[in-house]
Amino acid sequence: MNQDHLVPDTMRAFRVHEYGVDPTQVLQLESIAVPEPGPGELLVRVAAIPLNLNDMERVNGRNMMVRPELPSTPGMEVMGTVVAAGDGFEQAVGRRVAAMPKQAVGGFAQYAICPAVSAFDVPAEIPLPDAAAIYFPFHLAWLGLFDRGGLEAGESVLIHAAAGGSGSAAIQLAKDKGATVFAAVGSSNKVELCRELGADHVIDTSSEDFCEVVLEATGNRGVDVVFDNVGEAVMEKSLHCTAYNGRYLMMGFASDKSVADEKFIVPRRVATGNLHLCGVLLAYADAAMGPMMKKAMGWNFVPGERGIEVQREIVERVLSKRVRPVIGTVADFEALPACLEAMRDRKTTGRTVVTTGLD
Repeated sequence: MNQDHLVPDTMRAFRVHEYGVDPTQVLQLESIAVPEPGPGELLVRVAAIPLNLNDMERVNGRNMMVRPELPSTPGMEVMGTVVAAGDGFEQAVGRRVAAMPKQAVGGFAQYAICPAVSAFDVPAEIPLPDAAAIYFPFHLAWLGLFDRGGLEAGESVLIHAAAGGSGSAAIQLAKDKGATVFAAVGSSNKVELCRELGADHVIDTSSEDFCEVVLEATGNRGVDVVFDNVGEAVMEKSLHCTAYNGRYLMMGFASDKSVADEKFIVPRRVATGNLHLCGVLLAYADAAMGPMMKKAMGWNFVPGERGIEVQREIVERVLSKRVRPVIGTVADFEALPACLEAMRDRKTTGRTVVTTGLD
């Protein structure tokens, strides 16, 4: 292990000893040992922690892809400086990175172990909190819109949960590409943000039927791409307003995660739509891990090299002010549980970034 920075023996971290629905009750702030990176891993001194809705699963114990052993530290995204590295990655020490912690847990802490393949450089020209708010939403939006959706200039896209992290990123990337954007939001107070980001049509689903709006605006043709990170609650109507040869992006399941592993898609409904049903997963793997995951699970991870390319494209657009991360809340480390609770209750807009006090 290479270590060029002084690393303490202990750190502060929020841990879960028993699952529950209220983060302020479940998350316990404790002093624990700083972990050591193994081969292919980096130790990141965390400056900021962007919160994600899926972090709630590690608190309430509900549907998650990997169930950690308790007690555990949730947190699936961090931003900071690499201070130590496992064998083969010593040159990474000193890099300023946005990263996914190992197995998407461990981020609610001052130090986190992150696979090198899931850590991407963030230049000093992008200051906090913006530097911490780019990775997940913009990578997910890019992989969905362009890698899976093949969105082109002159096409149209319907973006659900458009005022959220990935939704707001998708609006900007789609407009930057030259597409027409239909942005669907769940309340009137999120309409103005989507207009500010460039959406051509903003639909308040609390008072409007997004399918009717899309079909009327497109002459009953529908949109070329549906960016769906909501899932079951909007799927049928979204399929109804997807154009011939359109691309339906399954990005997430925020409305009901319980169906994520259930058989709920009707094959004939997809067939009669004459459309492409595209799965999108934000997970990178190196040349060795990718084939292993394919053989063991049948899953396809994104090659790590592609992640580097995507990060380069996004950083270029941020620096040139073509896109920007949308941040609703910046809070101190101690406020993390309350911030996660606000996200659970859908009281947030854009990204919530928690700072640790470390640089």
